[in-house]
Amino acid sequence: MDNDVRRLRLERALSQAQLAEAMRVSRQTINSIENGRYIPSLPLAMALARYFGLTVEEIFHEGPDG
Repeated sequence: MDNDVRRLRLERALSQAQLAEAMRVSRQTINSIENGRYIPSLPLAMALARYFGLTVEEIFHEGPDG
């Protein structure tokens, strides 16, 4: 699963730590999501979507391998 969290974060000039604080998770969690090593729980994915004003599907999508 691919995601646009890094792009969205950088467009808003946020550090991983700032986004993590807003989401009440660790910076390492944000890093793992951005690098595709961790798929967030539904509540966290929904919180990220609300934060960025998008839908979950607009942020998280299937990668080229399906």
